[in-house]
Amino acid sequence: MGFFDDLFGDSSDEADTPAREEVPEPQTTDEEQEKLDEATEKTRDSLFGKIGRMVSGKDTVDAEVLDRLEEVLVTSDVGVNTTLDVIDRVEARAERDPYVGAEELERMIQEEIAGLMLEGEPERPARFDAELPADPYVVMVVGVNGVGKTTTIGKLAHHYQQAGRSVLLGAADTYRAAAIEQIEVWAERTGTSVVKQKRGADPAAVAFDTVASARQRGADVAIIDTAGRLHTRSGLMDELEKVKRAIGKQMDGAPHEVLLVLDASTGQNAIRQAEEFTNSVEVTGLALTKLDGTAKGGIVIGVSHEFGVPVQYIGVGEELDDLQVFDRSAFVKALFGGRTVT
Repeated sequence: MGFFDDLFGDSSDEADTPAREEVPEPQTTDEEQEKLDEATEKTRDSLFGKIGRMVSGKDTVDAEVLDRLEEVLVTSDVGVNTTLDVIDRVEARAERDPYVGAEELERMIQEEIAGLMLEGEPERPARFDAELPADPYVVMVVGVNGVGKTTTIGKLAHHYQQAGRSVLLGAADTYRAAAIEQIEVWAERTGTSVVKQKRGADPAAVAFDTVASARQRGADVAIIDTAGRLHTRSGLMDELEKVKRAIGKQMDGAPHEVLLVLDASTGQNAIRQAEEFTNSVEVTGLALTKLDGTAKGGIVIGVSHEFGVPVQYIGVGEELDDLQVFDRSAFVKALFGGRTVT
């Protein structure tokens, strides 16, 4: 029986193996899965190529294997805390089941990484056609400059519109040159409207006006851009908290989602950004961009696990449709598909 039969299918040895969490049915289409497979190719080859070379000639888990596995995972941008959890799982598994042979050892490591990713309660579905918990549904998007924040906003608007939602954008990044113009470009591409003021205006006022306009117009979704860097003496996190409060003053319970955008290709820098933002802004979801073309996709394994915030979206290309709702089972299949151990 193959690796994925054990993870996703029935097992003839059910009585002898611990029960695994039932994996939710994937939301990902065949076309999206193919795109995801392509986007994770470099990460798959890099991470599991290293693991394959590491276990070559080994027939058991000893201190050397654990040390080398820790090095491989950390250098693959999985994250220190998640790496230590994987090591603990592999060590405990080896104590229960004496594996012999490099192939079985590699398979065991893969299974424990996959199990870590799939454990726990499934995150709130981020499907664009799902029933929205508020009207309008207000999304505040945060992240440092250069991570693909504005592009993510444009793609979110596109997907919501494709699902039959009306969308209003808010250009509350009034500090960065051309930020307002970039939002306008995406609005034109997606056929949405923008609430804006001149550059240097109070971002909180823009956010407040965006929610007010969304309510007046009967928009289903309001997506609000925010600054990723300031040109003033005030701290970025203080400014973002001010924007968040302004949104809440206009509509109780808003923003309903605070989405942190991270660039997967930056590896450990993204981990540090996630730490700073989640400690300060009550982030509710993550969007990982630029997953395609990078060997640092190991960050997806660790970032949600380390910070307790679900990955909601992943960017797998440049086209409008290349922002995917994150499906854990689909990602695991993509990540391990090229190195199935039988």
